[in-house]
Parts: sequence; structure tokens; C-alpha cells
Amino acid sequence: MKQHYVVHTGTPLPLGSSITPNGVNFALFSRHAKSVTLVLETDEKGKTELQQIPLDPVRNKTGDIWHVCMPDVPLPLYYGYILDGPWDPGGNGHAYDKTRILLDPYAKELRPAQWGTRRDCFGKRPCCHLRVDPYDWEGDLHPKTELKDSIIYEMHVRGFTRHQSAGVSHPGTFRGIMEKTEYLQSLGITAIELMPVTEFNENESLFVNPKTGNPLKNYWGYNPVSFFAPKSGYCSEPTDALNEFRDMVKHLHKAGIEVFLDIVYNHTGEGGIEGPTTSFRGIDNTIYYLLDPWTRAYLNFSGCGNTCNCNHPIVRNLIIDALRWWVVEMHVDGFRFDLASILGRDSNGHVLPNPPMVEAIAEDPVLSDAKIIAEAWDAAGLYQVGSFSTHHRWAEWNGRFRDDVRMFMCSTQGSIPALATRIAGSSDLYQHNGRRPCNSINFITSHDGFTLHDLVSYNQKHNLENGEDNRDGDNHNISWNSGKEGKTISKSILEMRSRRIRSFLTILFISQGVPMLVAGDEFGRTQKGNNNAWCQDNTTSWINWNLLLKNAHLFTFVQYLITLRKQHEVFRRDDFFATANHEEEPLHMQEISWHSLVPGEQDWSPECLTLAFLLTGSHFPEPDDDFYVMLNGEREKEKTFLIPAPPVRQQQRIWKKIIDTCQTGADDALPPDQAQPVTAGKKISILPMGCIVLQSSPLAQKKTTCSGKRR
Repeated sequence: MKQHYVVHTGTPLPLGSSITPNGVNFALFSRHAKSVTLVLETDEKGKTELQQIPLDPVRNKTGDIWHVCMPDVPLPLYYGYILDGPWDPGGNGHAYDKTRILLDPYAKELRPAQWGTRRDCFGKRPCCHLRVDPYDWEGDLHPKTELKDSIIYEMHVRGFTRHQSAGVSHPGTFRGIMEKTEYLQSLGITAIELMPVTEFNENESLFVNPKTGNPLKNYWGYNPVSFFAPKSGYCSEPTDALNEFRDMVKHLHKAGIEVFLDIVYNHTGEGGIEGPTTSFRGIDNTIYYLLDPWTRAYLNFSGCGNTCNCNHPIVRNLIIDALRWWVVEMHVDGFRFDLASILGRDSNGHVLPNPPMVEAIAEDPVLSDAKIIAEAWDAAGLYQVGSFSTHHRWAEWNGRFRDDVRMFMCSTQGSIPALATRIAGSSDLYQHNGRRPCNSINFITSHDGFTLHDLVSYNQKHNLENGEDNRDGDNHNISWNSGKEGKTISKSILEMRSRRIRSFLTILFISQGVPMLVAGDEFGRTQKGNNNAWCQDNTTSWINWNLLLKNAHLFTFVQYLITLRKQHEVFRRDDFFATANHEEEPLHMQEISWHSLVPGEQDWSPECLTLAFLLTGSHFPEPDDDFYVMLNGEREKEKTFLIPAPPVRQQQRIWKKIIDTCQTGADDALPPDQAQPVTAGKKISILPMGCIVLQSSPLAQKKTTCSGKRR
């Protein structure tokens, strides 16, 4: 391969490939490589040409960065690198392989491919794509919804519109999401949280569905080969992934909807030493990954074969640069960090008290408006919910909320105190270090585990179709099938399941903190008991939009809850509830008060499975309404609650029953002007697993007429 391009020294920064007035500059970090060769693939006059440009370690290297500038190289082009150096993964930890053409960690686009197309090009051809990339954002601005006012909707890009019932022109793509924008607006959510959208190899799975014999895929995408490049297989036009993603963001922003990304910086798709070498391993294995100091084997805190060395300055800079790029160039509004506890481990895997990586993300000035959400645990058992970071900007997926609400809705004795704490915003987790209720991202279900429908329909996971003899997936589901495993035609069981689903949702949306809903839970999506559908690129995971018609009543109920939450600040407090001065303080003076079956009488005993609480709305600068919420966690027994008087106000108020999950028809959720009045002192019976919410409304004043004599 004869070299015929002009080659200049180039500059070490910025890393990656960049178009400059002097030409295209390439810069790559590698401390331990003995040689670096830039490989170019260009298309001139319809003819593909491959060029290798060896970099001179004297002229083309500054410190640990190899660089070169080429003033006349034609665009667009594909490029990659060949690195040579020692191969001794069991000794010094290096794993150089000069037979592989590696990806640039800073590449913004990779060679495009339709979903499902084999990606054998990785390692064999230059796959990093560089082109002139103008884009008109048309004045796009971030919606900047306050975190406390956010309602997050977690979704899978492909699964959201891949099912034929989605009725979109571009199923399974970013453009398909755009076609569903009106639906998202009608639901009322403020942000979508996309499961991984950076490039990964969906064909890497070795498992086969034992029932059909069909190969399974890495459907979820938690195995990145790039921290930057959008997944071209999620595009209607894979050759234009950058701009199709931007189109989606711009379109959603016009609708007032933010875009969060679920990002994976804890490991990569290279896996263990037997996995494919696509980038980091072949560039500098000992820098990018955590290795055992004695055996040099990969430390596997991710459960996926390798763990990124996140607190090494090189890796730390890479992550910050990637986050900045997504915010500045792609207008992303926030991030959920997968297995974020790994961000707090040092080069030996030990947990750091004040991790530089975690602090750098929170303090970065470019990221100061972005929401940052931690999945505050890892696959090695480190669980940091409530202690991941003391920085006020870090929110967390509150796994304690999920578990404690599920415990109550399974009639677990002793669950009432924990339930009350979660409803009140989890002050035990976040108040001690100055954080707020909105640092708690509350959820009942997520992509990982049962759907909400399945949570009330299955006791056990049913993962045989994943090809691992049902060994995969969590065994600790904290679920109850409501009387029978799986499908049933029993009216009483179906009514119980419906009641439990709506009670779950009511607790989620009236609790302090930020609610997160999983796409499809609002109309009863099922995975037929599969609680680990990571490999199911089929109707098991795809959202069946026919259920929106079948379960329209549930959808309307969720709409109602979201609207209720948006309308009332009492559910979206900026701070934690003030503690009552003493037990005798009048109820109307308390911001929140806890009861059991009788107002003013709390029962925190293990045997108690009922909870009521009064939210007082008069404490806000602009007074809100009051709410009285009653929950029955019994499986079989109805419970009778005594109704208190509404809190004292200047204007007399009455209760209206706005939510009753014991109802099976449209009367389960009504606006106050249509809701039934409930008088103080009345007794109300609530069915097992039911919930009733009362809202205070001003008592209508009787009109008076003047009886005086006409003068």
C-alpha cells in the first residue's frame, strides 16, 4: 500500500480526529505501544483505497500521545489504528496485537450497519468514520425542567416502536420515537431515558432459544464498543446516525421533553481476555482496565468480564470528554450511569472515600445543567444507595424505594415504617448530607426485572427462553402472583391484579422524589414472567401497542396520576418534611402526619399492614390542597378507616374522593368537581391491596340575597 498523502507532524490535542484549517488531525493516547500506524480507507473516484501511515515516535509523538496531520486527505473517510507492543497479559498485563485494526476511543461515528447485520469489520477494517458534519439546530434549547418536577420514562429505542402495532413508518429507530412524540406528550412525562444508544455488537450473544433454536441477541446493549458513536442500527438511515439522533432530540425538545441517556462507563464490550480486541485492550490494557496486581487477570466488578479503570486520569478525561460531547454536540439533557459504584473504585478495585471521577462529573462546568443519576451499586455486591456521593447534584436510582414498596404490596409484616419513609422522600438516605427528596429517583420497575403487569402475576422468574436453564436473572423479585402463576381467567384474581397495579402506581406518583415509569407499564406490558429479557429481540421485549386499546382504562389512570402530580406542589416538595414539635401538635399544623385506621393513632407494629397519612398543603407560599391517603396492604382482609376532618383553613373545606383503586370502572380516578364528597367521621372500607386518596376542596358558599326593603 503506497502512501501518497502529505503528512505533517500534527498536534496532541484534541484527542481523536478533528478537521482543522491545516487539515485532518489525528491524535491517540498510548503509553506502552512501541509503534502506532494510522490506517485510512478513502473512496476516490469510486475506488476504495487503503493507506497505512506509520507514526514516527520522534516527530509524531508528544509525551504519550501519537499524532499526525494530513492536509489533503479526502473526506469522508474511515480510519483506525494498528498498535504493536508486548503481548504478556499474564505478566505485565499488556495485550498488543498488530493484526487488529483498532477503533479510536474518541470516534464520533463508526461504520454503519442495519440492526442485526454482522459487525465482522471490527478489528479487520478501519471502522471509525470522519466526515464534514454541519447541522442546523434551529435555535434548539434544553427544556431545563427542574429535577423535582421531572417525570422520567425509561425506554428501549428499538423495543418502543419495533412491534407492528406501533403504527410508525420507521419502526425500532430514533425516528420511530419522533413519530410517538404526541403520545409521550399525552401521557405527560417530562423526560425519556434511553437504554444504551452507543455502538455495541448485538450479535455477540452465544445463547440460543431452546424452544425455537433461534440465536439470541444482546438486545439491551449494555456492552459498548464506543462511548461516543450513536448506534447506527437504531437509525432509519444508518449512514446518518449523528443527525438522526439530533433530529430526535430537537423534535422532543420542541415538545418540552428532555432526553436522558443510560450510559455504560463501567466496562466495555471487549469482555475478558478471550473477548474481541476492538479498541481499549489493544491501545493500553493496563491503563483502561482494572487488573489484579498479582495475576493481571481482569477484575470483574461489572459482571461482564472487565471493569474500566475509571479513576485513572486518562480514563477520567475520556469519560468527561464523552459527557461534554453528548451535551454540547448532541444536546442531551441528562445521564443515568450504569453500575455507577464502579466510578468510585481505585486502580486496585478498592472503594474511594471521595472518588475523583464522581466529583469531576458533578463539578464540571459544561455539565452543570445536566441531570446526573447513579445506579448506586455494582455487580460485586457494593451497594451505595444513599451514600454514593454527598454532592447535591447526584441523584440515585432508589432501589430501597422499589424494594420497600414491593414488600408492602406483598403483605410483608413490618413493612409499614419503611413504606412511610419512602413515601416521605427517603430522608434516612438523603437528608443527613444536605441532599433533597429529588435526589431519590423512585421506581417500582425498570428494564431489569419484571414489568409491572408481571410483578403482580408471577412469583418466580420464567427465563427458559434465554437459553441458560433459568439460571439467569434475579431470584429476589419481591413479587406475588395475586393467587395464580401467570395467565388466568379468574375474575377475582384479575381484579386483585388490577387493584394492585393501580395502588403501586398511586404510591409511585404521590411519593416525594422523582418518579420513573418504564415504557409500556402504563398499559400493562408483559414479558410473560421473563425478568431478564436482555437477549430477547422479539415480542417478549417489544411493546405491543394493541394493549393501549385493550387496557385504555389503565393508561387513563396513569395520565390522571401524572396530571395530579404536576398540578400539586405538595407531591413535589423541594425539602424534607419538618418534624412535628411534639406529639400533641394539631394535625393541621403538621406538614405530614401518619395514621393507621384511626386519625392520630399510628401503628408501626410488625403486624400492622395499613397506613394512612395526611399531607397538608397550607405550608406553601401559594397554598395547595390537602390530601388524605389510605393504604390497605392485607391480602385477604378489608380494612375500615375513619376519616378525619380536613385541616383547619380560613375557608372551610371538605374531602372529595379522587382516587379509589377498589373501583373497577372509570370512577377510580376523578377530578374534585366530579368526585364524591366524604364527610369527616365517616368510615370507609378498603379492599385488600386497595388505596383511596381524598383531596380537600373549598366548601361551596351558599348564595345570599338581600332581604332589606327597597328605598
